[in-house]
Amino acid sequence: MTKEQERSLKMAKVICKALDEKKGLEIITLDISEISPLADYFIIASATNDSQLTAMEDEVFEKTREAGFHGKTAEGKVSGGWIVLDYGDVVVHLFKEEQRSFYDIERIWQDAKALNLLED
Repeated sequence: MTKEQERSLKMAKVICKALDEKKGLEIITLDISEISPLADYFIIASATNDSQLTAMEDEVFEKTREAGFHGKTAEGKVSGGWIVLDYGDVVVHLFKEEQRSFYDIERIWQDAKALNLLED
């Protein structure tokens, strides 16, 4: 594993832990490094309401900053039920439950390897 790959994996683990701390639901990491040049990992998590979605976004920003990682962009709105945080090699999709079912990113990226980084 290259230094860049190790950095991406460490960042993904920090993000998953932050989401777990805010009770994110169905946190999954998709390793897309072998099938797309977009990123190494997509992380997907659900929230039950707007407040939780905001708390998850804030926690990811805080924990990644503390670990020395900085996001490039954030898109979406809590009121729309979907927020995307772009960290370059790691892209985080935060959804309210209804929007996650509608967009079904896991199906779109079904060729990606699904990881549970909370077990490590």
